Amino acid sequence: MLSITQPIPSVTAVTTCNMKKALPVILSVTFGTAVLLFIITFSIGLPIYCRFFYYMQIEPLGIPETTGYEYSQIKFAYDQVLDFLTLPNREFGTGVFKYSQSGMEHFVDCKVLFDLNVTVLIISTVIIATILILQKCKVVTLARPFGLSPAFISAVSIFVIGAILGLVIAIDFDSAFTTFHHLFFPGKDNWTFNPHYDEIILALPQEFFLSCAVLIGASIILISVGIIVYQLVNKKLKNKR
Repeated sequence: MLSITQPIPSVTAVTTCNMKKALPVILSVTFGTAVLLFIITFSIGLPIYCRFFYYMQIEPLGIPETTGYEYSQIKFAYDQVLDFLTLPNREFGTGVFKYSQSGMEHFVDCKVLFDLNVTVLIISTVIIATILILQKCKVVTLARPFGLSPAFISAVSIFVIGAILGLVIAIDFDSAFTTFHHLFFPGKDNWTFNPHYDEIILALPQEFFLSCAVLIGASIILISVGIIVYQLVNKKLKNKR
C-alpha cells in the first residue's frame, strides 16, 4: 500500500515567509512614527533656527524699554545664547546681560533638549527619505491599514494631538508653561529666573514664548493638513485611473 507524505517545510522557510509578511507592517510603523516625529521636531525647530522670528518681536514687545538696552545689544545677546544652544563647542554668554551660575545651568539643560530635537529631526528625515526611495523603486511595500497610508494616519494623529494641546495652551498658557518645565526639567527650579541676577529673562518675556507656541502649533496643523489633503487627492486620482 503506497502512502504519499507531504514535505514538511523547514524552520528557515517558515521564518522567511513570516518575515516577508511582517516586513510591510514593520516598515509602515517605522515610516508612520518617523513622519510624526518629523512634524513635531521640524515645527519645534522653526522658532529656534529662524532667528528673525525673535528679531521682529524685539520692538513690538517693548524689550528695549524693559531692559534699558538697544536693539543691537539685545540681538547680539540672543544670538550668543542661541549659538550656545544650537552650535557645538560654543561658550555660554548673554552679551551685556548679567547671568548667574544657576541661570547658565538651565541653558545647559536646554541645550540637551535642543540637541535631542535636531538629532530626532535628522534621523526621522533620513528614515522617511530612505523608505520613500525604496518604495518608489519598488524594493519595499508599505502596509495600508484600512486602506490608509501610514503618513495619513500619522498626520491625523498629530493634528488631533496638536489641536488638543493648542486648546489647553489657549485656555491657560501660564499653567501649560509651568507644566512644560516640570515635565522636561524634573526636580529642578533653575528655570524660574530672577531678573536681578539673570537679566536675559527680561529679553525673553513670556509673550515671546507664547508666540513660539503659536508658531509651533500652526506649523504642526499646516503640515498635517497638507499631508492629509495630499493623501486624499492622490487617492482620488488613483481611483479615477
